[in-house]
Amino acid sequence: MIRFIEDPEEKQKISREILEALPEWFEVEESREGYIKGSAGWPFWASIEEDKAQGFLCLKETGKDTMELAVMGVLKECHRSGIGRRLFTAARDYAAQLGYSFIQVKTVRYGVYPDYDKTNEFYLSLGFKELEVLEDLWDEANPCQIYVMSLKDAINVIGTRHSYRGAYVEEPVPEEDLKQIAQAGINAPSGCNKQTTDIVVVNDPGQLDKIKAAIDPPVAKTAPAMIVVLARKIKAYRDRTFYIQDYSAAIENMLLAVTALGYQSCWYEGHITDEDRICDKIAKILGVPEEYEVVCILPVGKAADDFHAPSKKAFAERVKFNSWD
Repeated sequence: MIRFIEDPEEKQKISREILEALPEWFEVEESREGYIKGSAGWPFWASIEEDKAQGFLCLKETGKDTMELAVMGVLKECHRSGIGRRLFTAARDYAAQLGYSFIQVKTVRYGVYPDYDKTNEFYLSLGFKELEVLEDLWDEANPCQIYVMSLKDAINVIGTRHSYRGAYVEEPVPEEDLKQIAQAGINAPSGCNKQTTDIVVVNDPGQLDKIKAAIDPPVAKTAPAMIVVLARKIKAYRDRTFYIQDYSAAIENMLLAVTALGYQSCWYEGHITDEDRICDKIAKILGVPEEYEVVCILPVGKAADDFHAPSKKAFAERVKFNSWD
């Protein structure tokens, strides 16, 4: 289980246990003790099974847009078990949720030491890209390879998008950001290009209060903005319509844009389209024409609560090549 550790003493205890068990990578006492001391104040994740730490990872801020993977260690008997990848996924999600644009990591250049070659291969497998080598940052025997990863590229944004149902920070969402989110929605593919999906952006506090009052049980009560998604059942050809596919694609585009811009959201559909027809109340508040149906609301804002990625089934359980067998 991956846990976010907050107690400074526990952080240092775990980091010492792991790093002292990995002399191939952390032989130099001065640097090892520096990592252990620093870990007390850094965001810290650990893999814990049966009360035993198997590995840990720390991040630290190196600039307003960048987090660095400061130190990471996994017990050798646990290598190639997926622990390192799960630790990194939790840390990457955290950095993305806080609005950082990049993660960087430093290691010894590939080709110098076999053990560090494994480290390089691991970082490359995560999606890190080579930035530069600094020959003299440490010493001549240990040329420093810097890797970097964008948290804003499409693949990483997809990986870090998760539904958020917590409270939001009391901070308005700039209208320019809301326009970008809406633009992502109308840029989505549409069956036969019928463009059946339209959008109402709500950032007026009075209108927001009316909509929130109509939603029972309540959701997104503290969201400073909301995207209301409208759909029309326009026939694409013969008697077929693809409006559900259209608005689903538009919603996913907007959720990814929300994440890329450093905000959080949740796809609320069933809750407002149930038998009590909250969607109709929202449509009336917004003056939506009769030919449209309100199908979804997306709250938008910065998260006030910590949250972590839900567990997912293993890739091999859900993806097959060429046949089901």
